[in-house]
Amino acid sequence: MKKTVRDSEVTITELMIPSYANFGGKVHGGILLSLMDKVAFVCASKFSQAYCVTVAVEGVEFLTPVEVGELVSLKASVNYVGRTTMIVGIRVEALLPQSGVVKHTNSCYFTMAAKDDQGNLQEVPELILQNELQLRRFCEGKAIRRLSLQKREYLKGNLKDVNLQDQLAMTINERVVVSMS
Repeated sequence: MKKTVRDSEVTITELMIPSYANFGGKVHGGILLSLMDKVAFVCASKFSQAYCVTVAVEGVEFLTPVEVGELVSLKASVNYVGRTTMIVGIRVEALLPQSGVVKHTNSCYFTMAAKDDQGNLQEVPELILQNELQLRRFCEGKAIRRLSLQKREYLKGNLKDVNLQDQLAMTINERVVVSMS
């Protein structure tokens, strides 16, 4: 089966209410992450026609705060597909209804895996790319997947193969004091 990027596109919009505020009076980042996870789930499930789970979250950077009273829209699409996984690109925008001003608050990528009814990984449809933007996003997704796998491998090693002297060298010019007995 093959599907277009358009077949995956989803937008979720939600009003930011006072109970979403953090101690600084802005919308809590965790609320936004939860909304991003929801839209990634819907997007991936719609595309794969399967139950999907979050495997990884990449590149979440909060560019500008979201205010209580703003209308947040999360736009998602499948940018890259592997055999059983998809990378969903998400753009978050906040609209102040009174002024009509829209601001881009962040973009990020969720890696989602499709599962069958028994909980086993399930193959996802091939992705049909129809324009240069979709091709660029696919290539970015492929790079994100490669970097994510490299990061996981590096962290699994937990610097076990790096000797103490090299670890100490890594602390030079850093804001750290090493005080080991």
